[in-house]
Amino acid sequence: MTGPTKITTKEQVEKFLDSYDDFLFDCDGVLWQGDKLLPYAAETLELLRSRGKRLIFVTNNSTKSRQAYTKKFAKLGISVTAEEIFGSAYSSAIYLSKVVKLPKDKKVFVLGEAGIEEELASEGIQYIGGTDPSLRRDIAPEDYDKIVADPSIGCVLCGLDQHINYLKLSIALINLQVPETIFLATNIDSTYPTNGKLFPGAGTMSAPLILASKRQPISLGKPSQAMMDCIKAKFDFVSSRACMVGDRLDTDMRFGVEGGLGTLFVLTGVNTESDVTAQDAPVAVQNYMTKLGDIYELLQNKE
Repeated sequence: MTGPTKITTKEQVEKFLDSYDDFLFDCDGVLWQGDKLLPYAAETLELLRSRGKRLIFVTNNSTKSRQAYTKKFAKLGISVTAEEIFGSAYSSAIYLSKVVKLPKDKKVFVLGEAGIEEELASEGIQYIGGTDPSLRRDIAPEDYDKIVADPSIGCVLCGLDQHINYLKLSIALINLQVPETIFLATNIDSTYPTNGKLFPGAGTMSAPLILASKRQPISLGKPSQAMMDCIKAKFDFVSSRACMVGDRLDTDMRFGVEGGLGTLFVLTGVNTESDVTAQDAPVAVQNYMTKLGDIYELLQNKE
């Protein structure tokens, strides 16, 4: 078994680009780190567009809606449309509205930020929790009697919640004790890479509920193939002619491999070159390079 190919020449880039029509990109760690655009990332995207490639931006970050993401792209000098963005919050909303067809009289209890709320609203789904300021407090003695299962709640949805607390977890757990309540997670990432560091990911929000409820959520983010099915249904691409570009083996690369896509790994995020080339690597990556911008830089080589 041969290891992954490190792309370091103009000829390798040309061969790589000729192999695919559609490119799926992770964002943080691939295009930017925090609020800093990575070198030649924007130029590479424009180059791909100029060659007729279709770009799809796939992120597990549920704190921002597609509309909010377009503003972040624009701030960094990259022009994209909301239709090109497929985040885990949107994936969760599509799953609830189109797959399980959550009844109109049911609500979602959200552990998460405004991005989830905006995407649920875009699909006409009612929700409570989330950014509700009345829940951003310590639990009080009288809450223990007041917190009961709400028959109007049909789903508990966990994303990255920067105001997580015992009160929210308690409400979620009580409702998850009702077997009919759907348990979803925007993603189950253990960490959230940003600004060159690792912070607790969305998976750390659902982990206490998994332990306490003895239930496993359906994840609607990478590497879940439930997310891949939603993306394929929307964009209708041929898997063998699509490539997943990412910086994380257990999410991005597994997502691509299990979805039948080609893979390109970049070394500007979570995992290292030794992780990718190790004989016992958790996922067999096809190609890797130092950074996404190498595509642009190598093609400028006049040799």
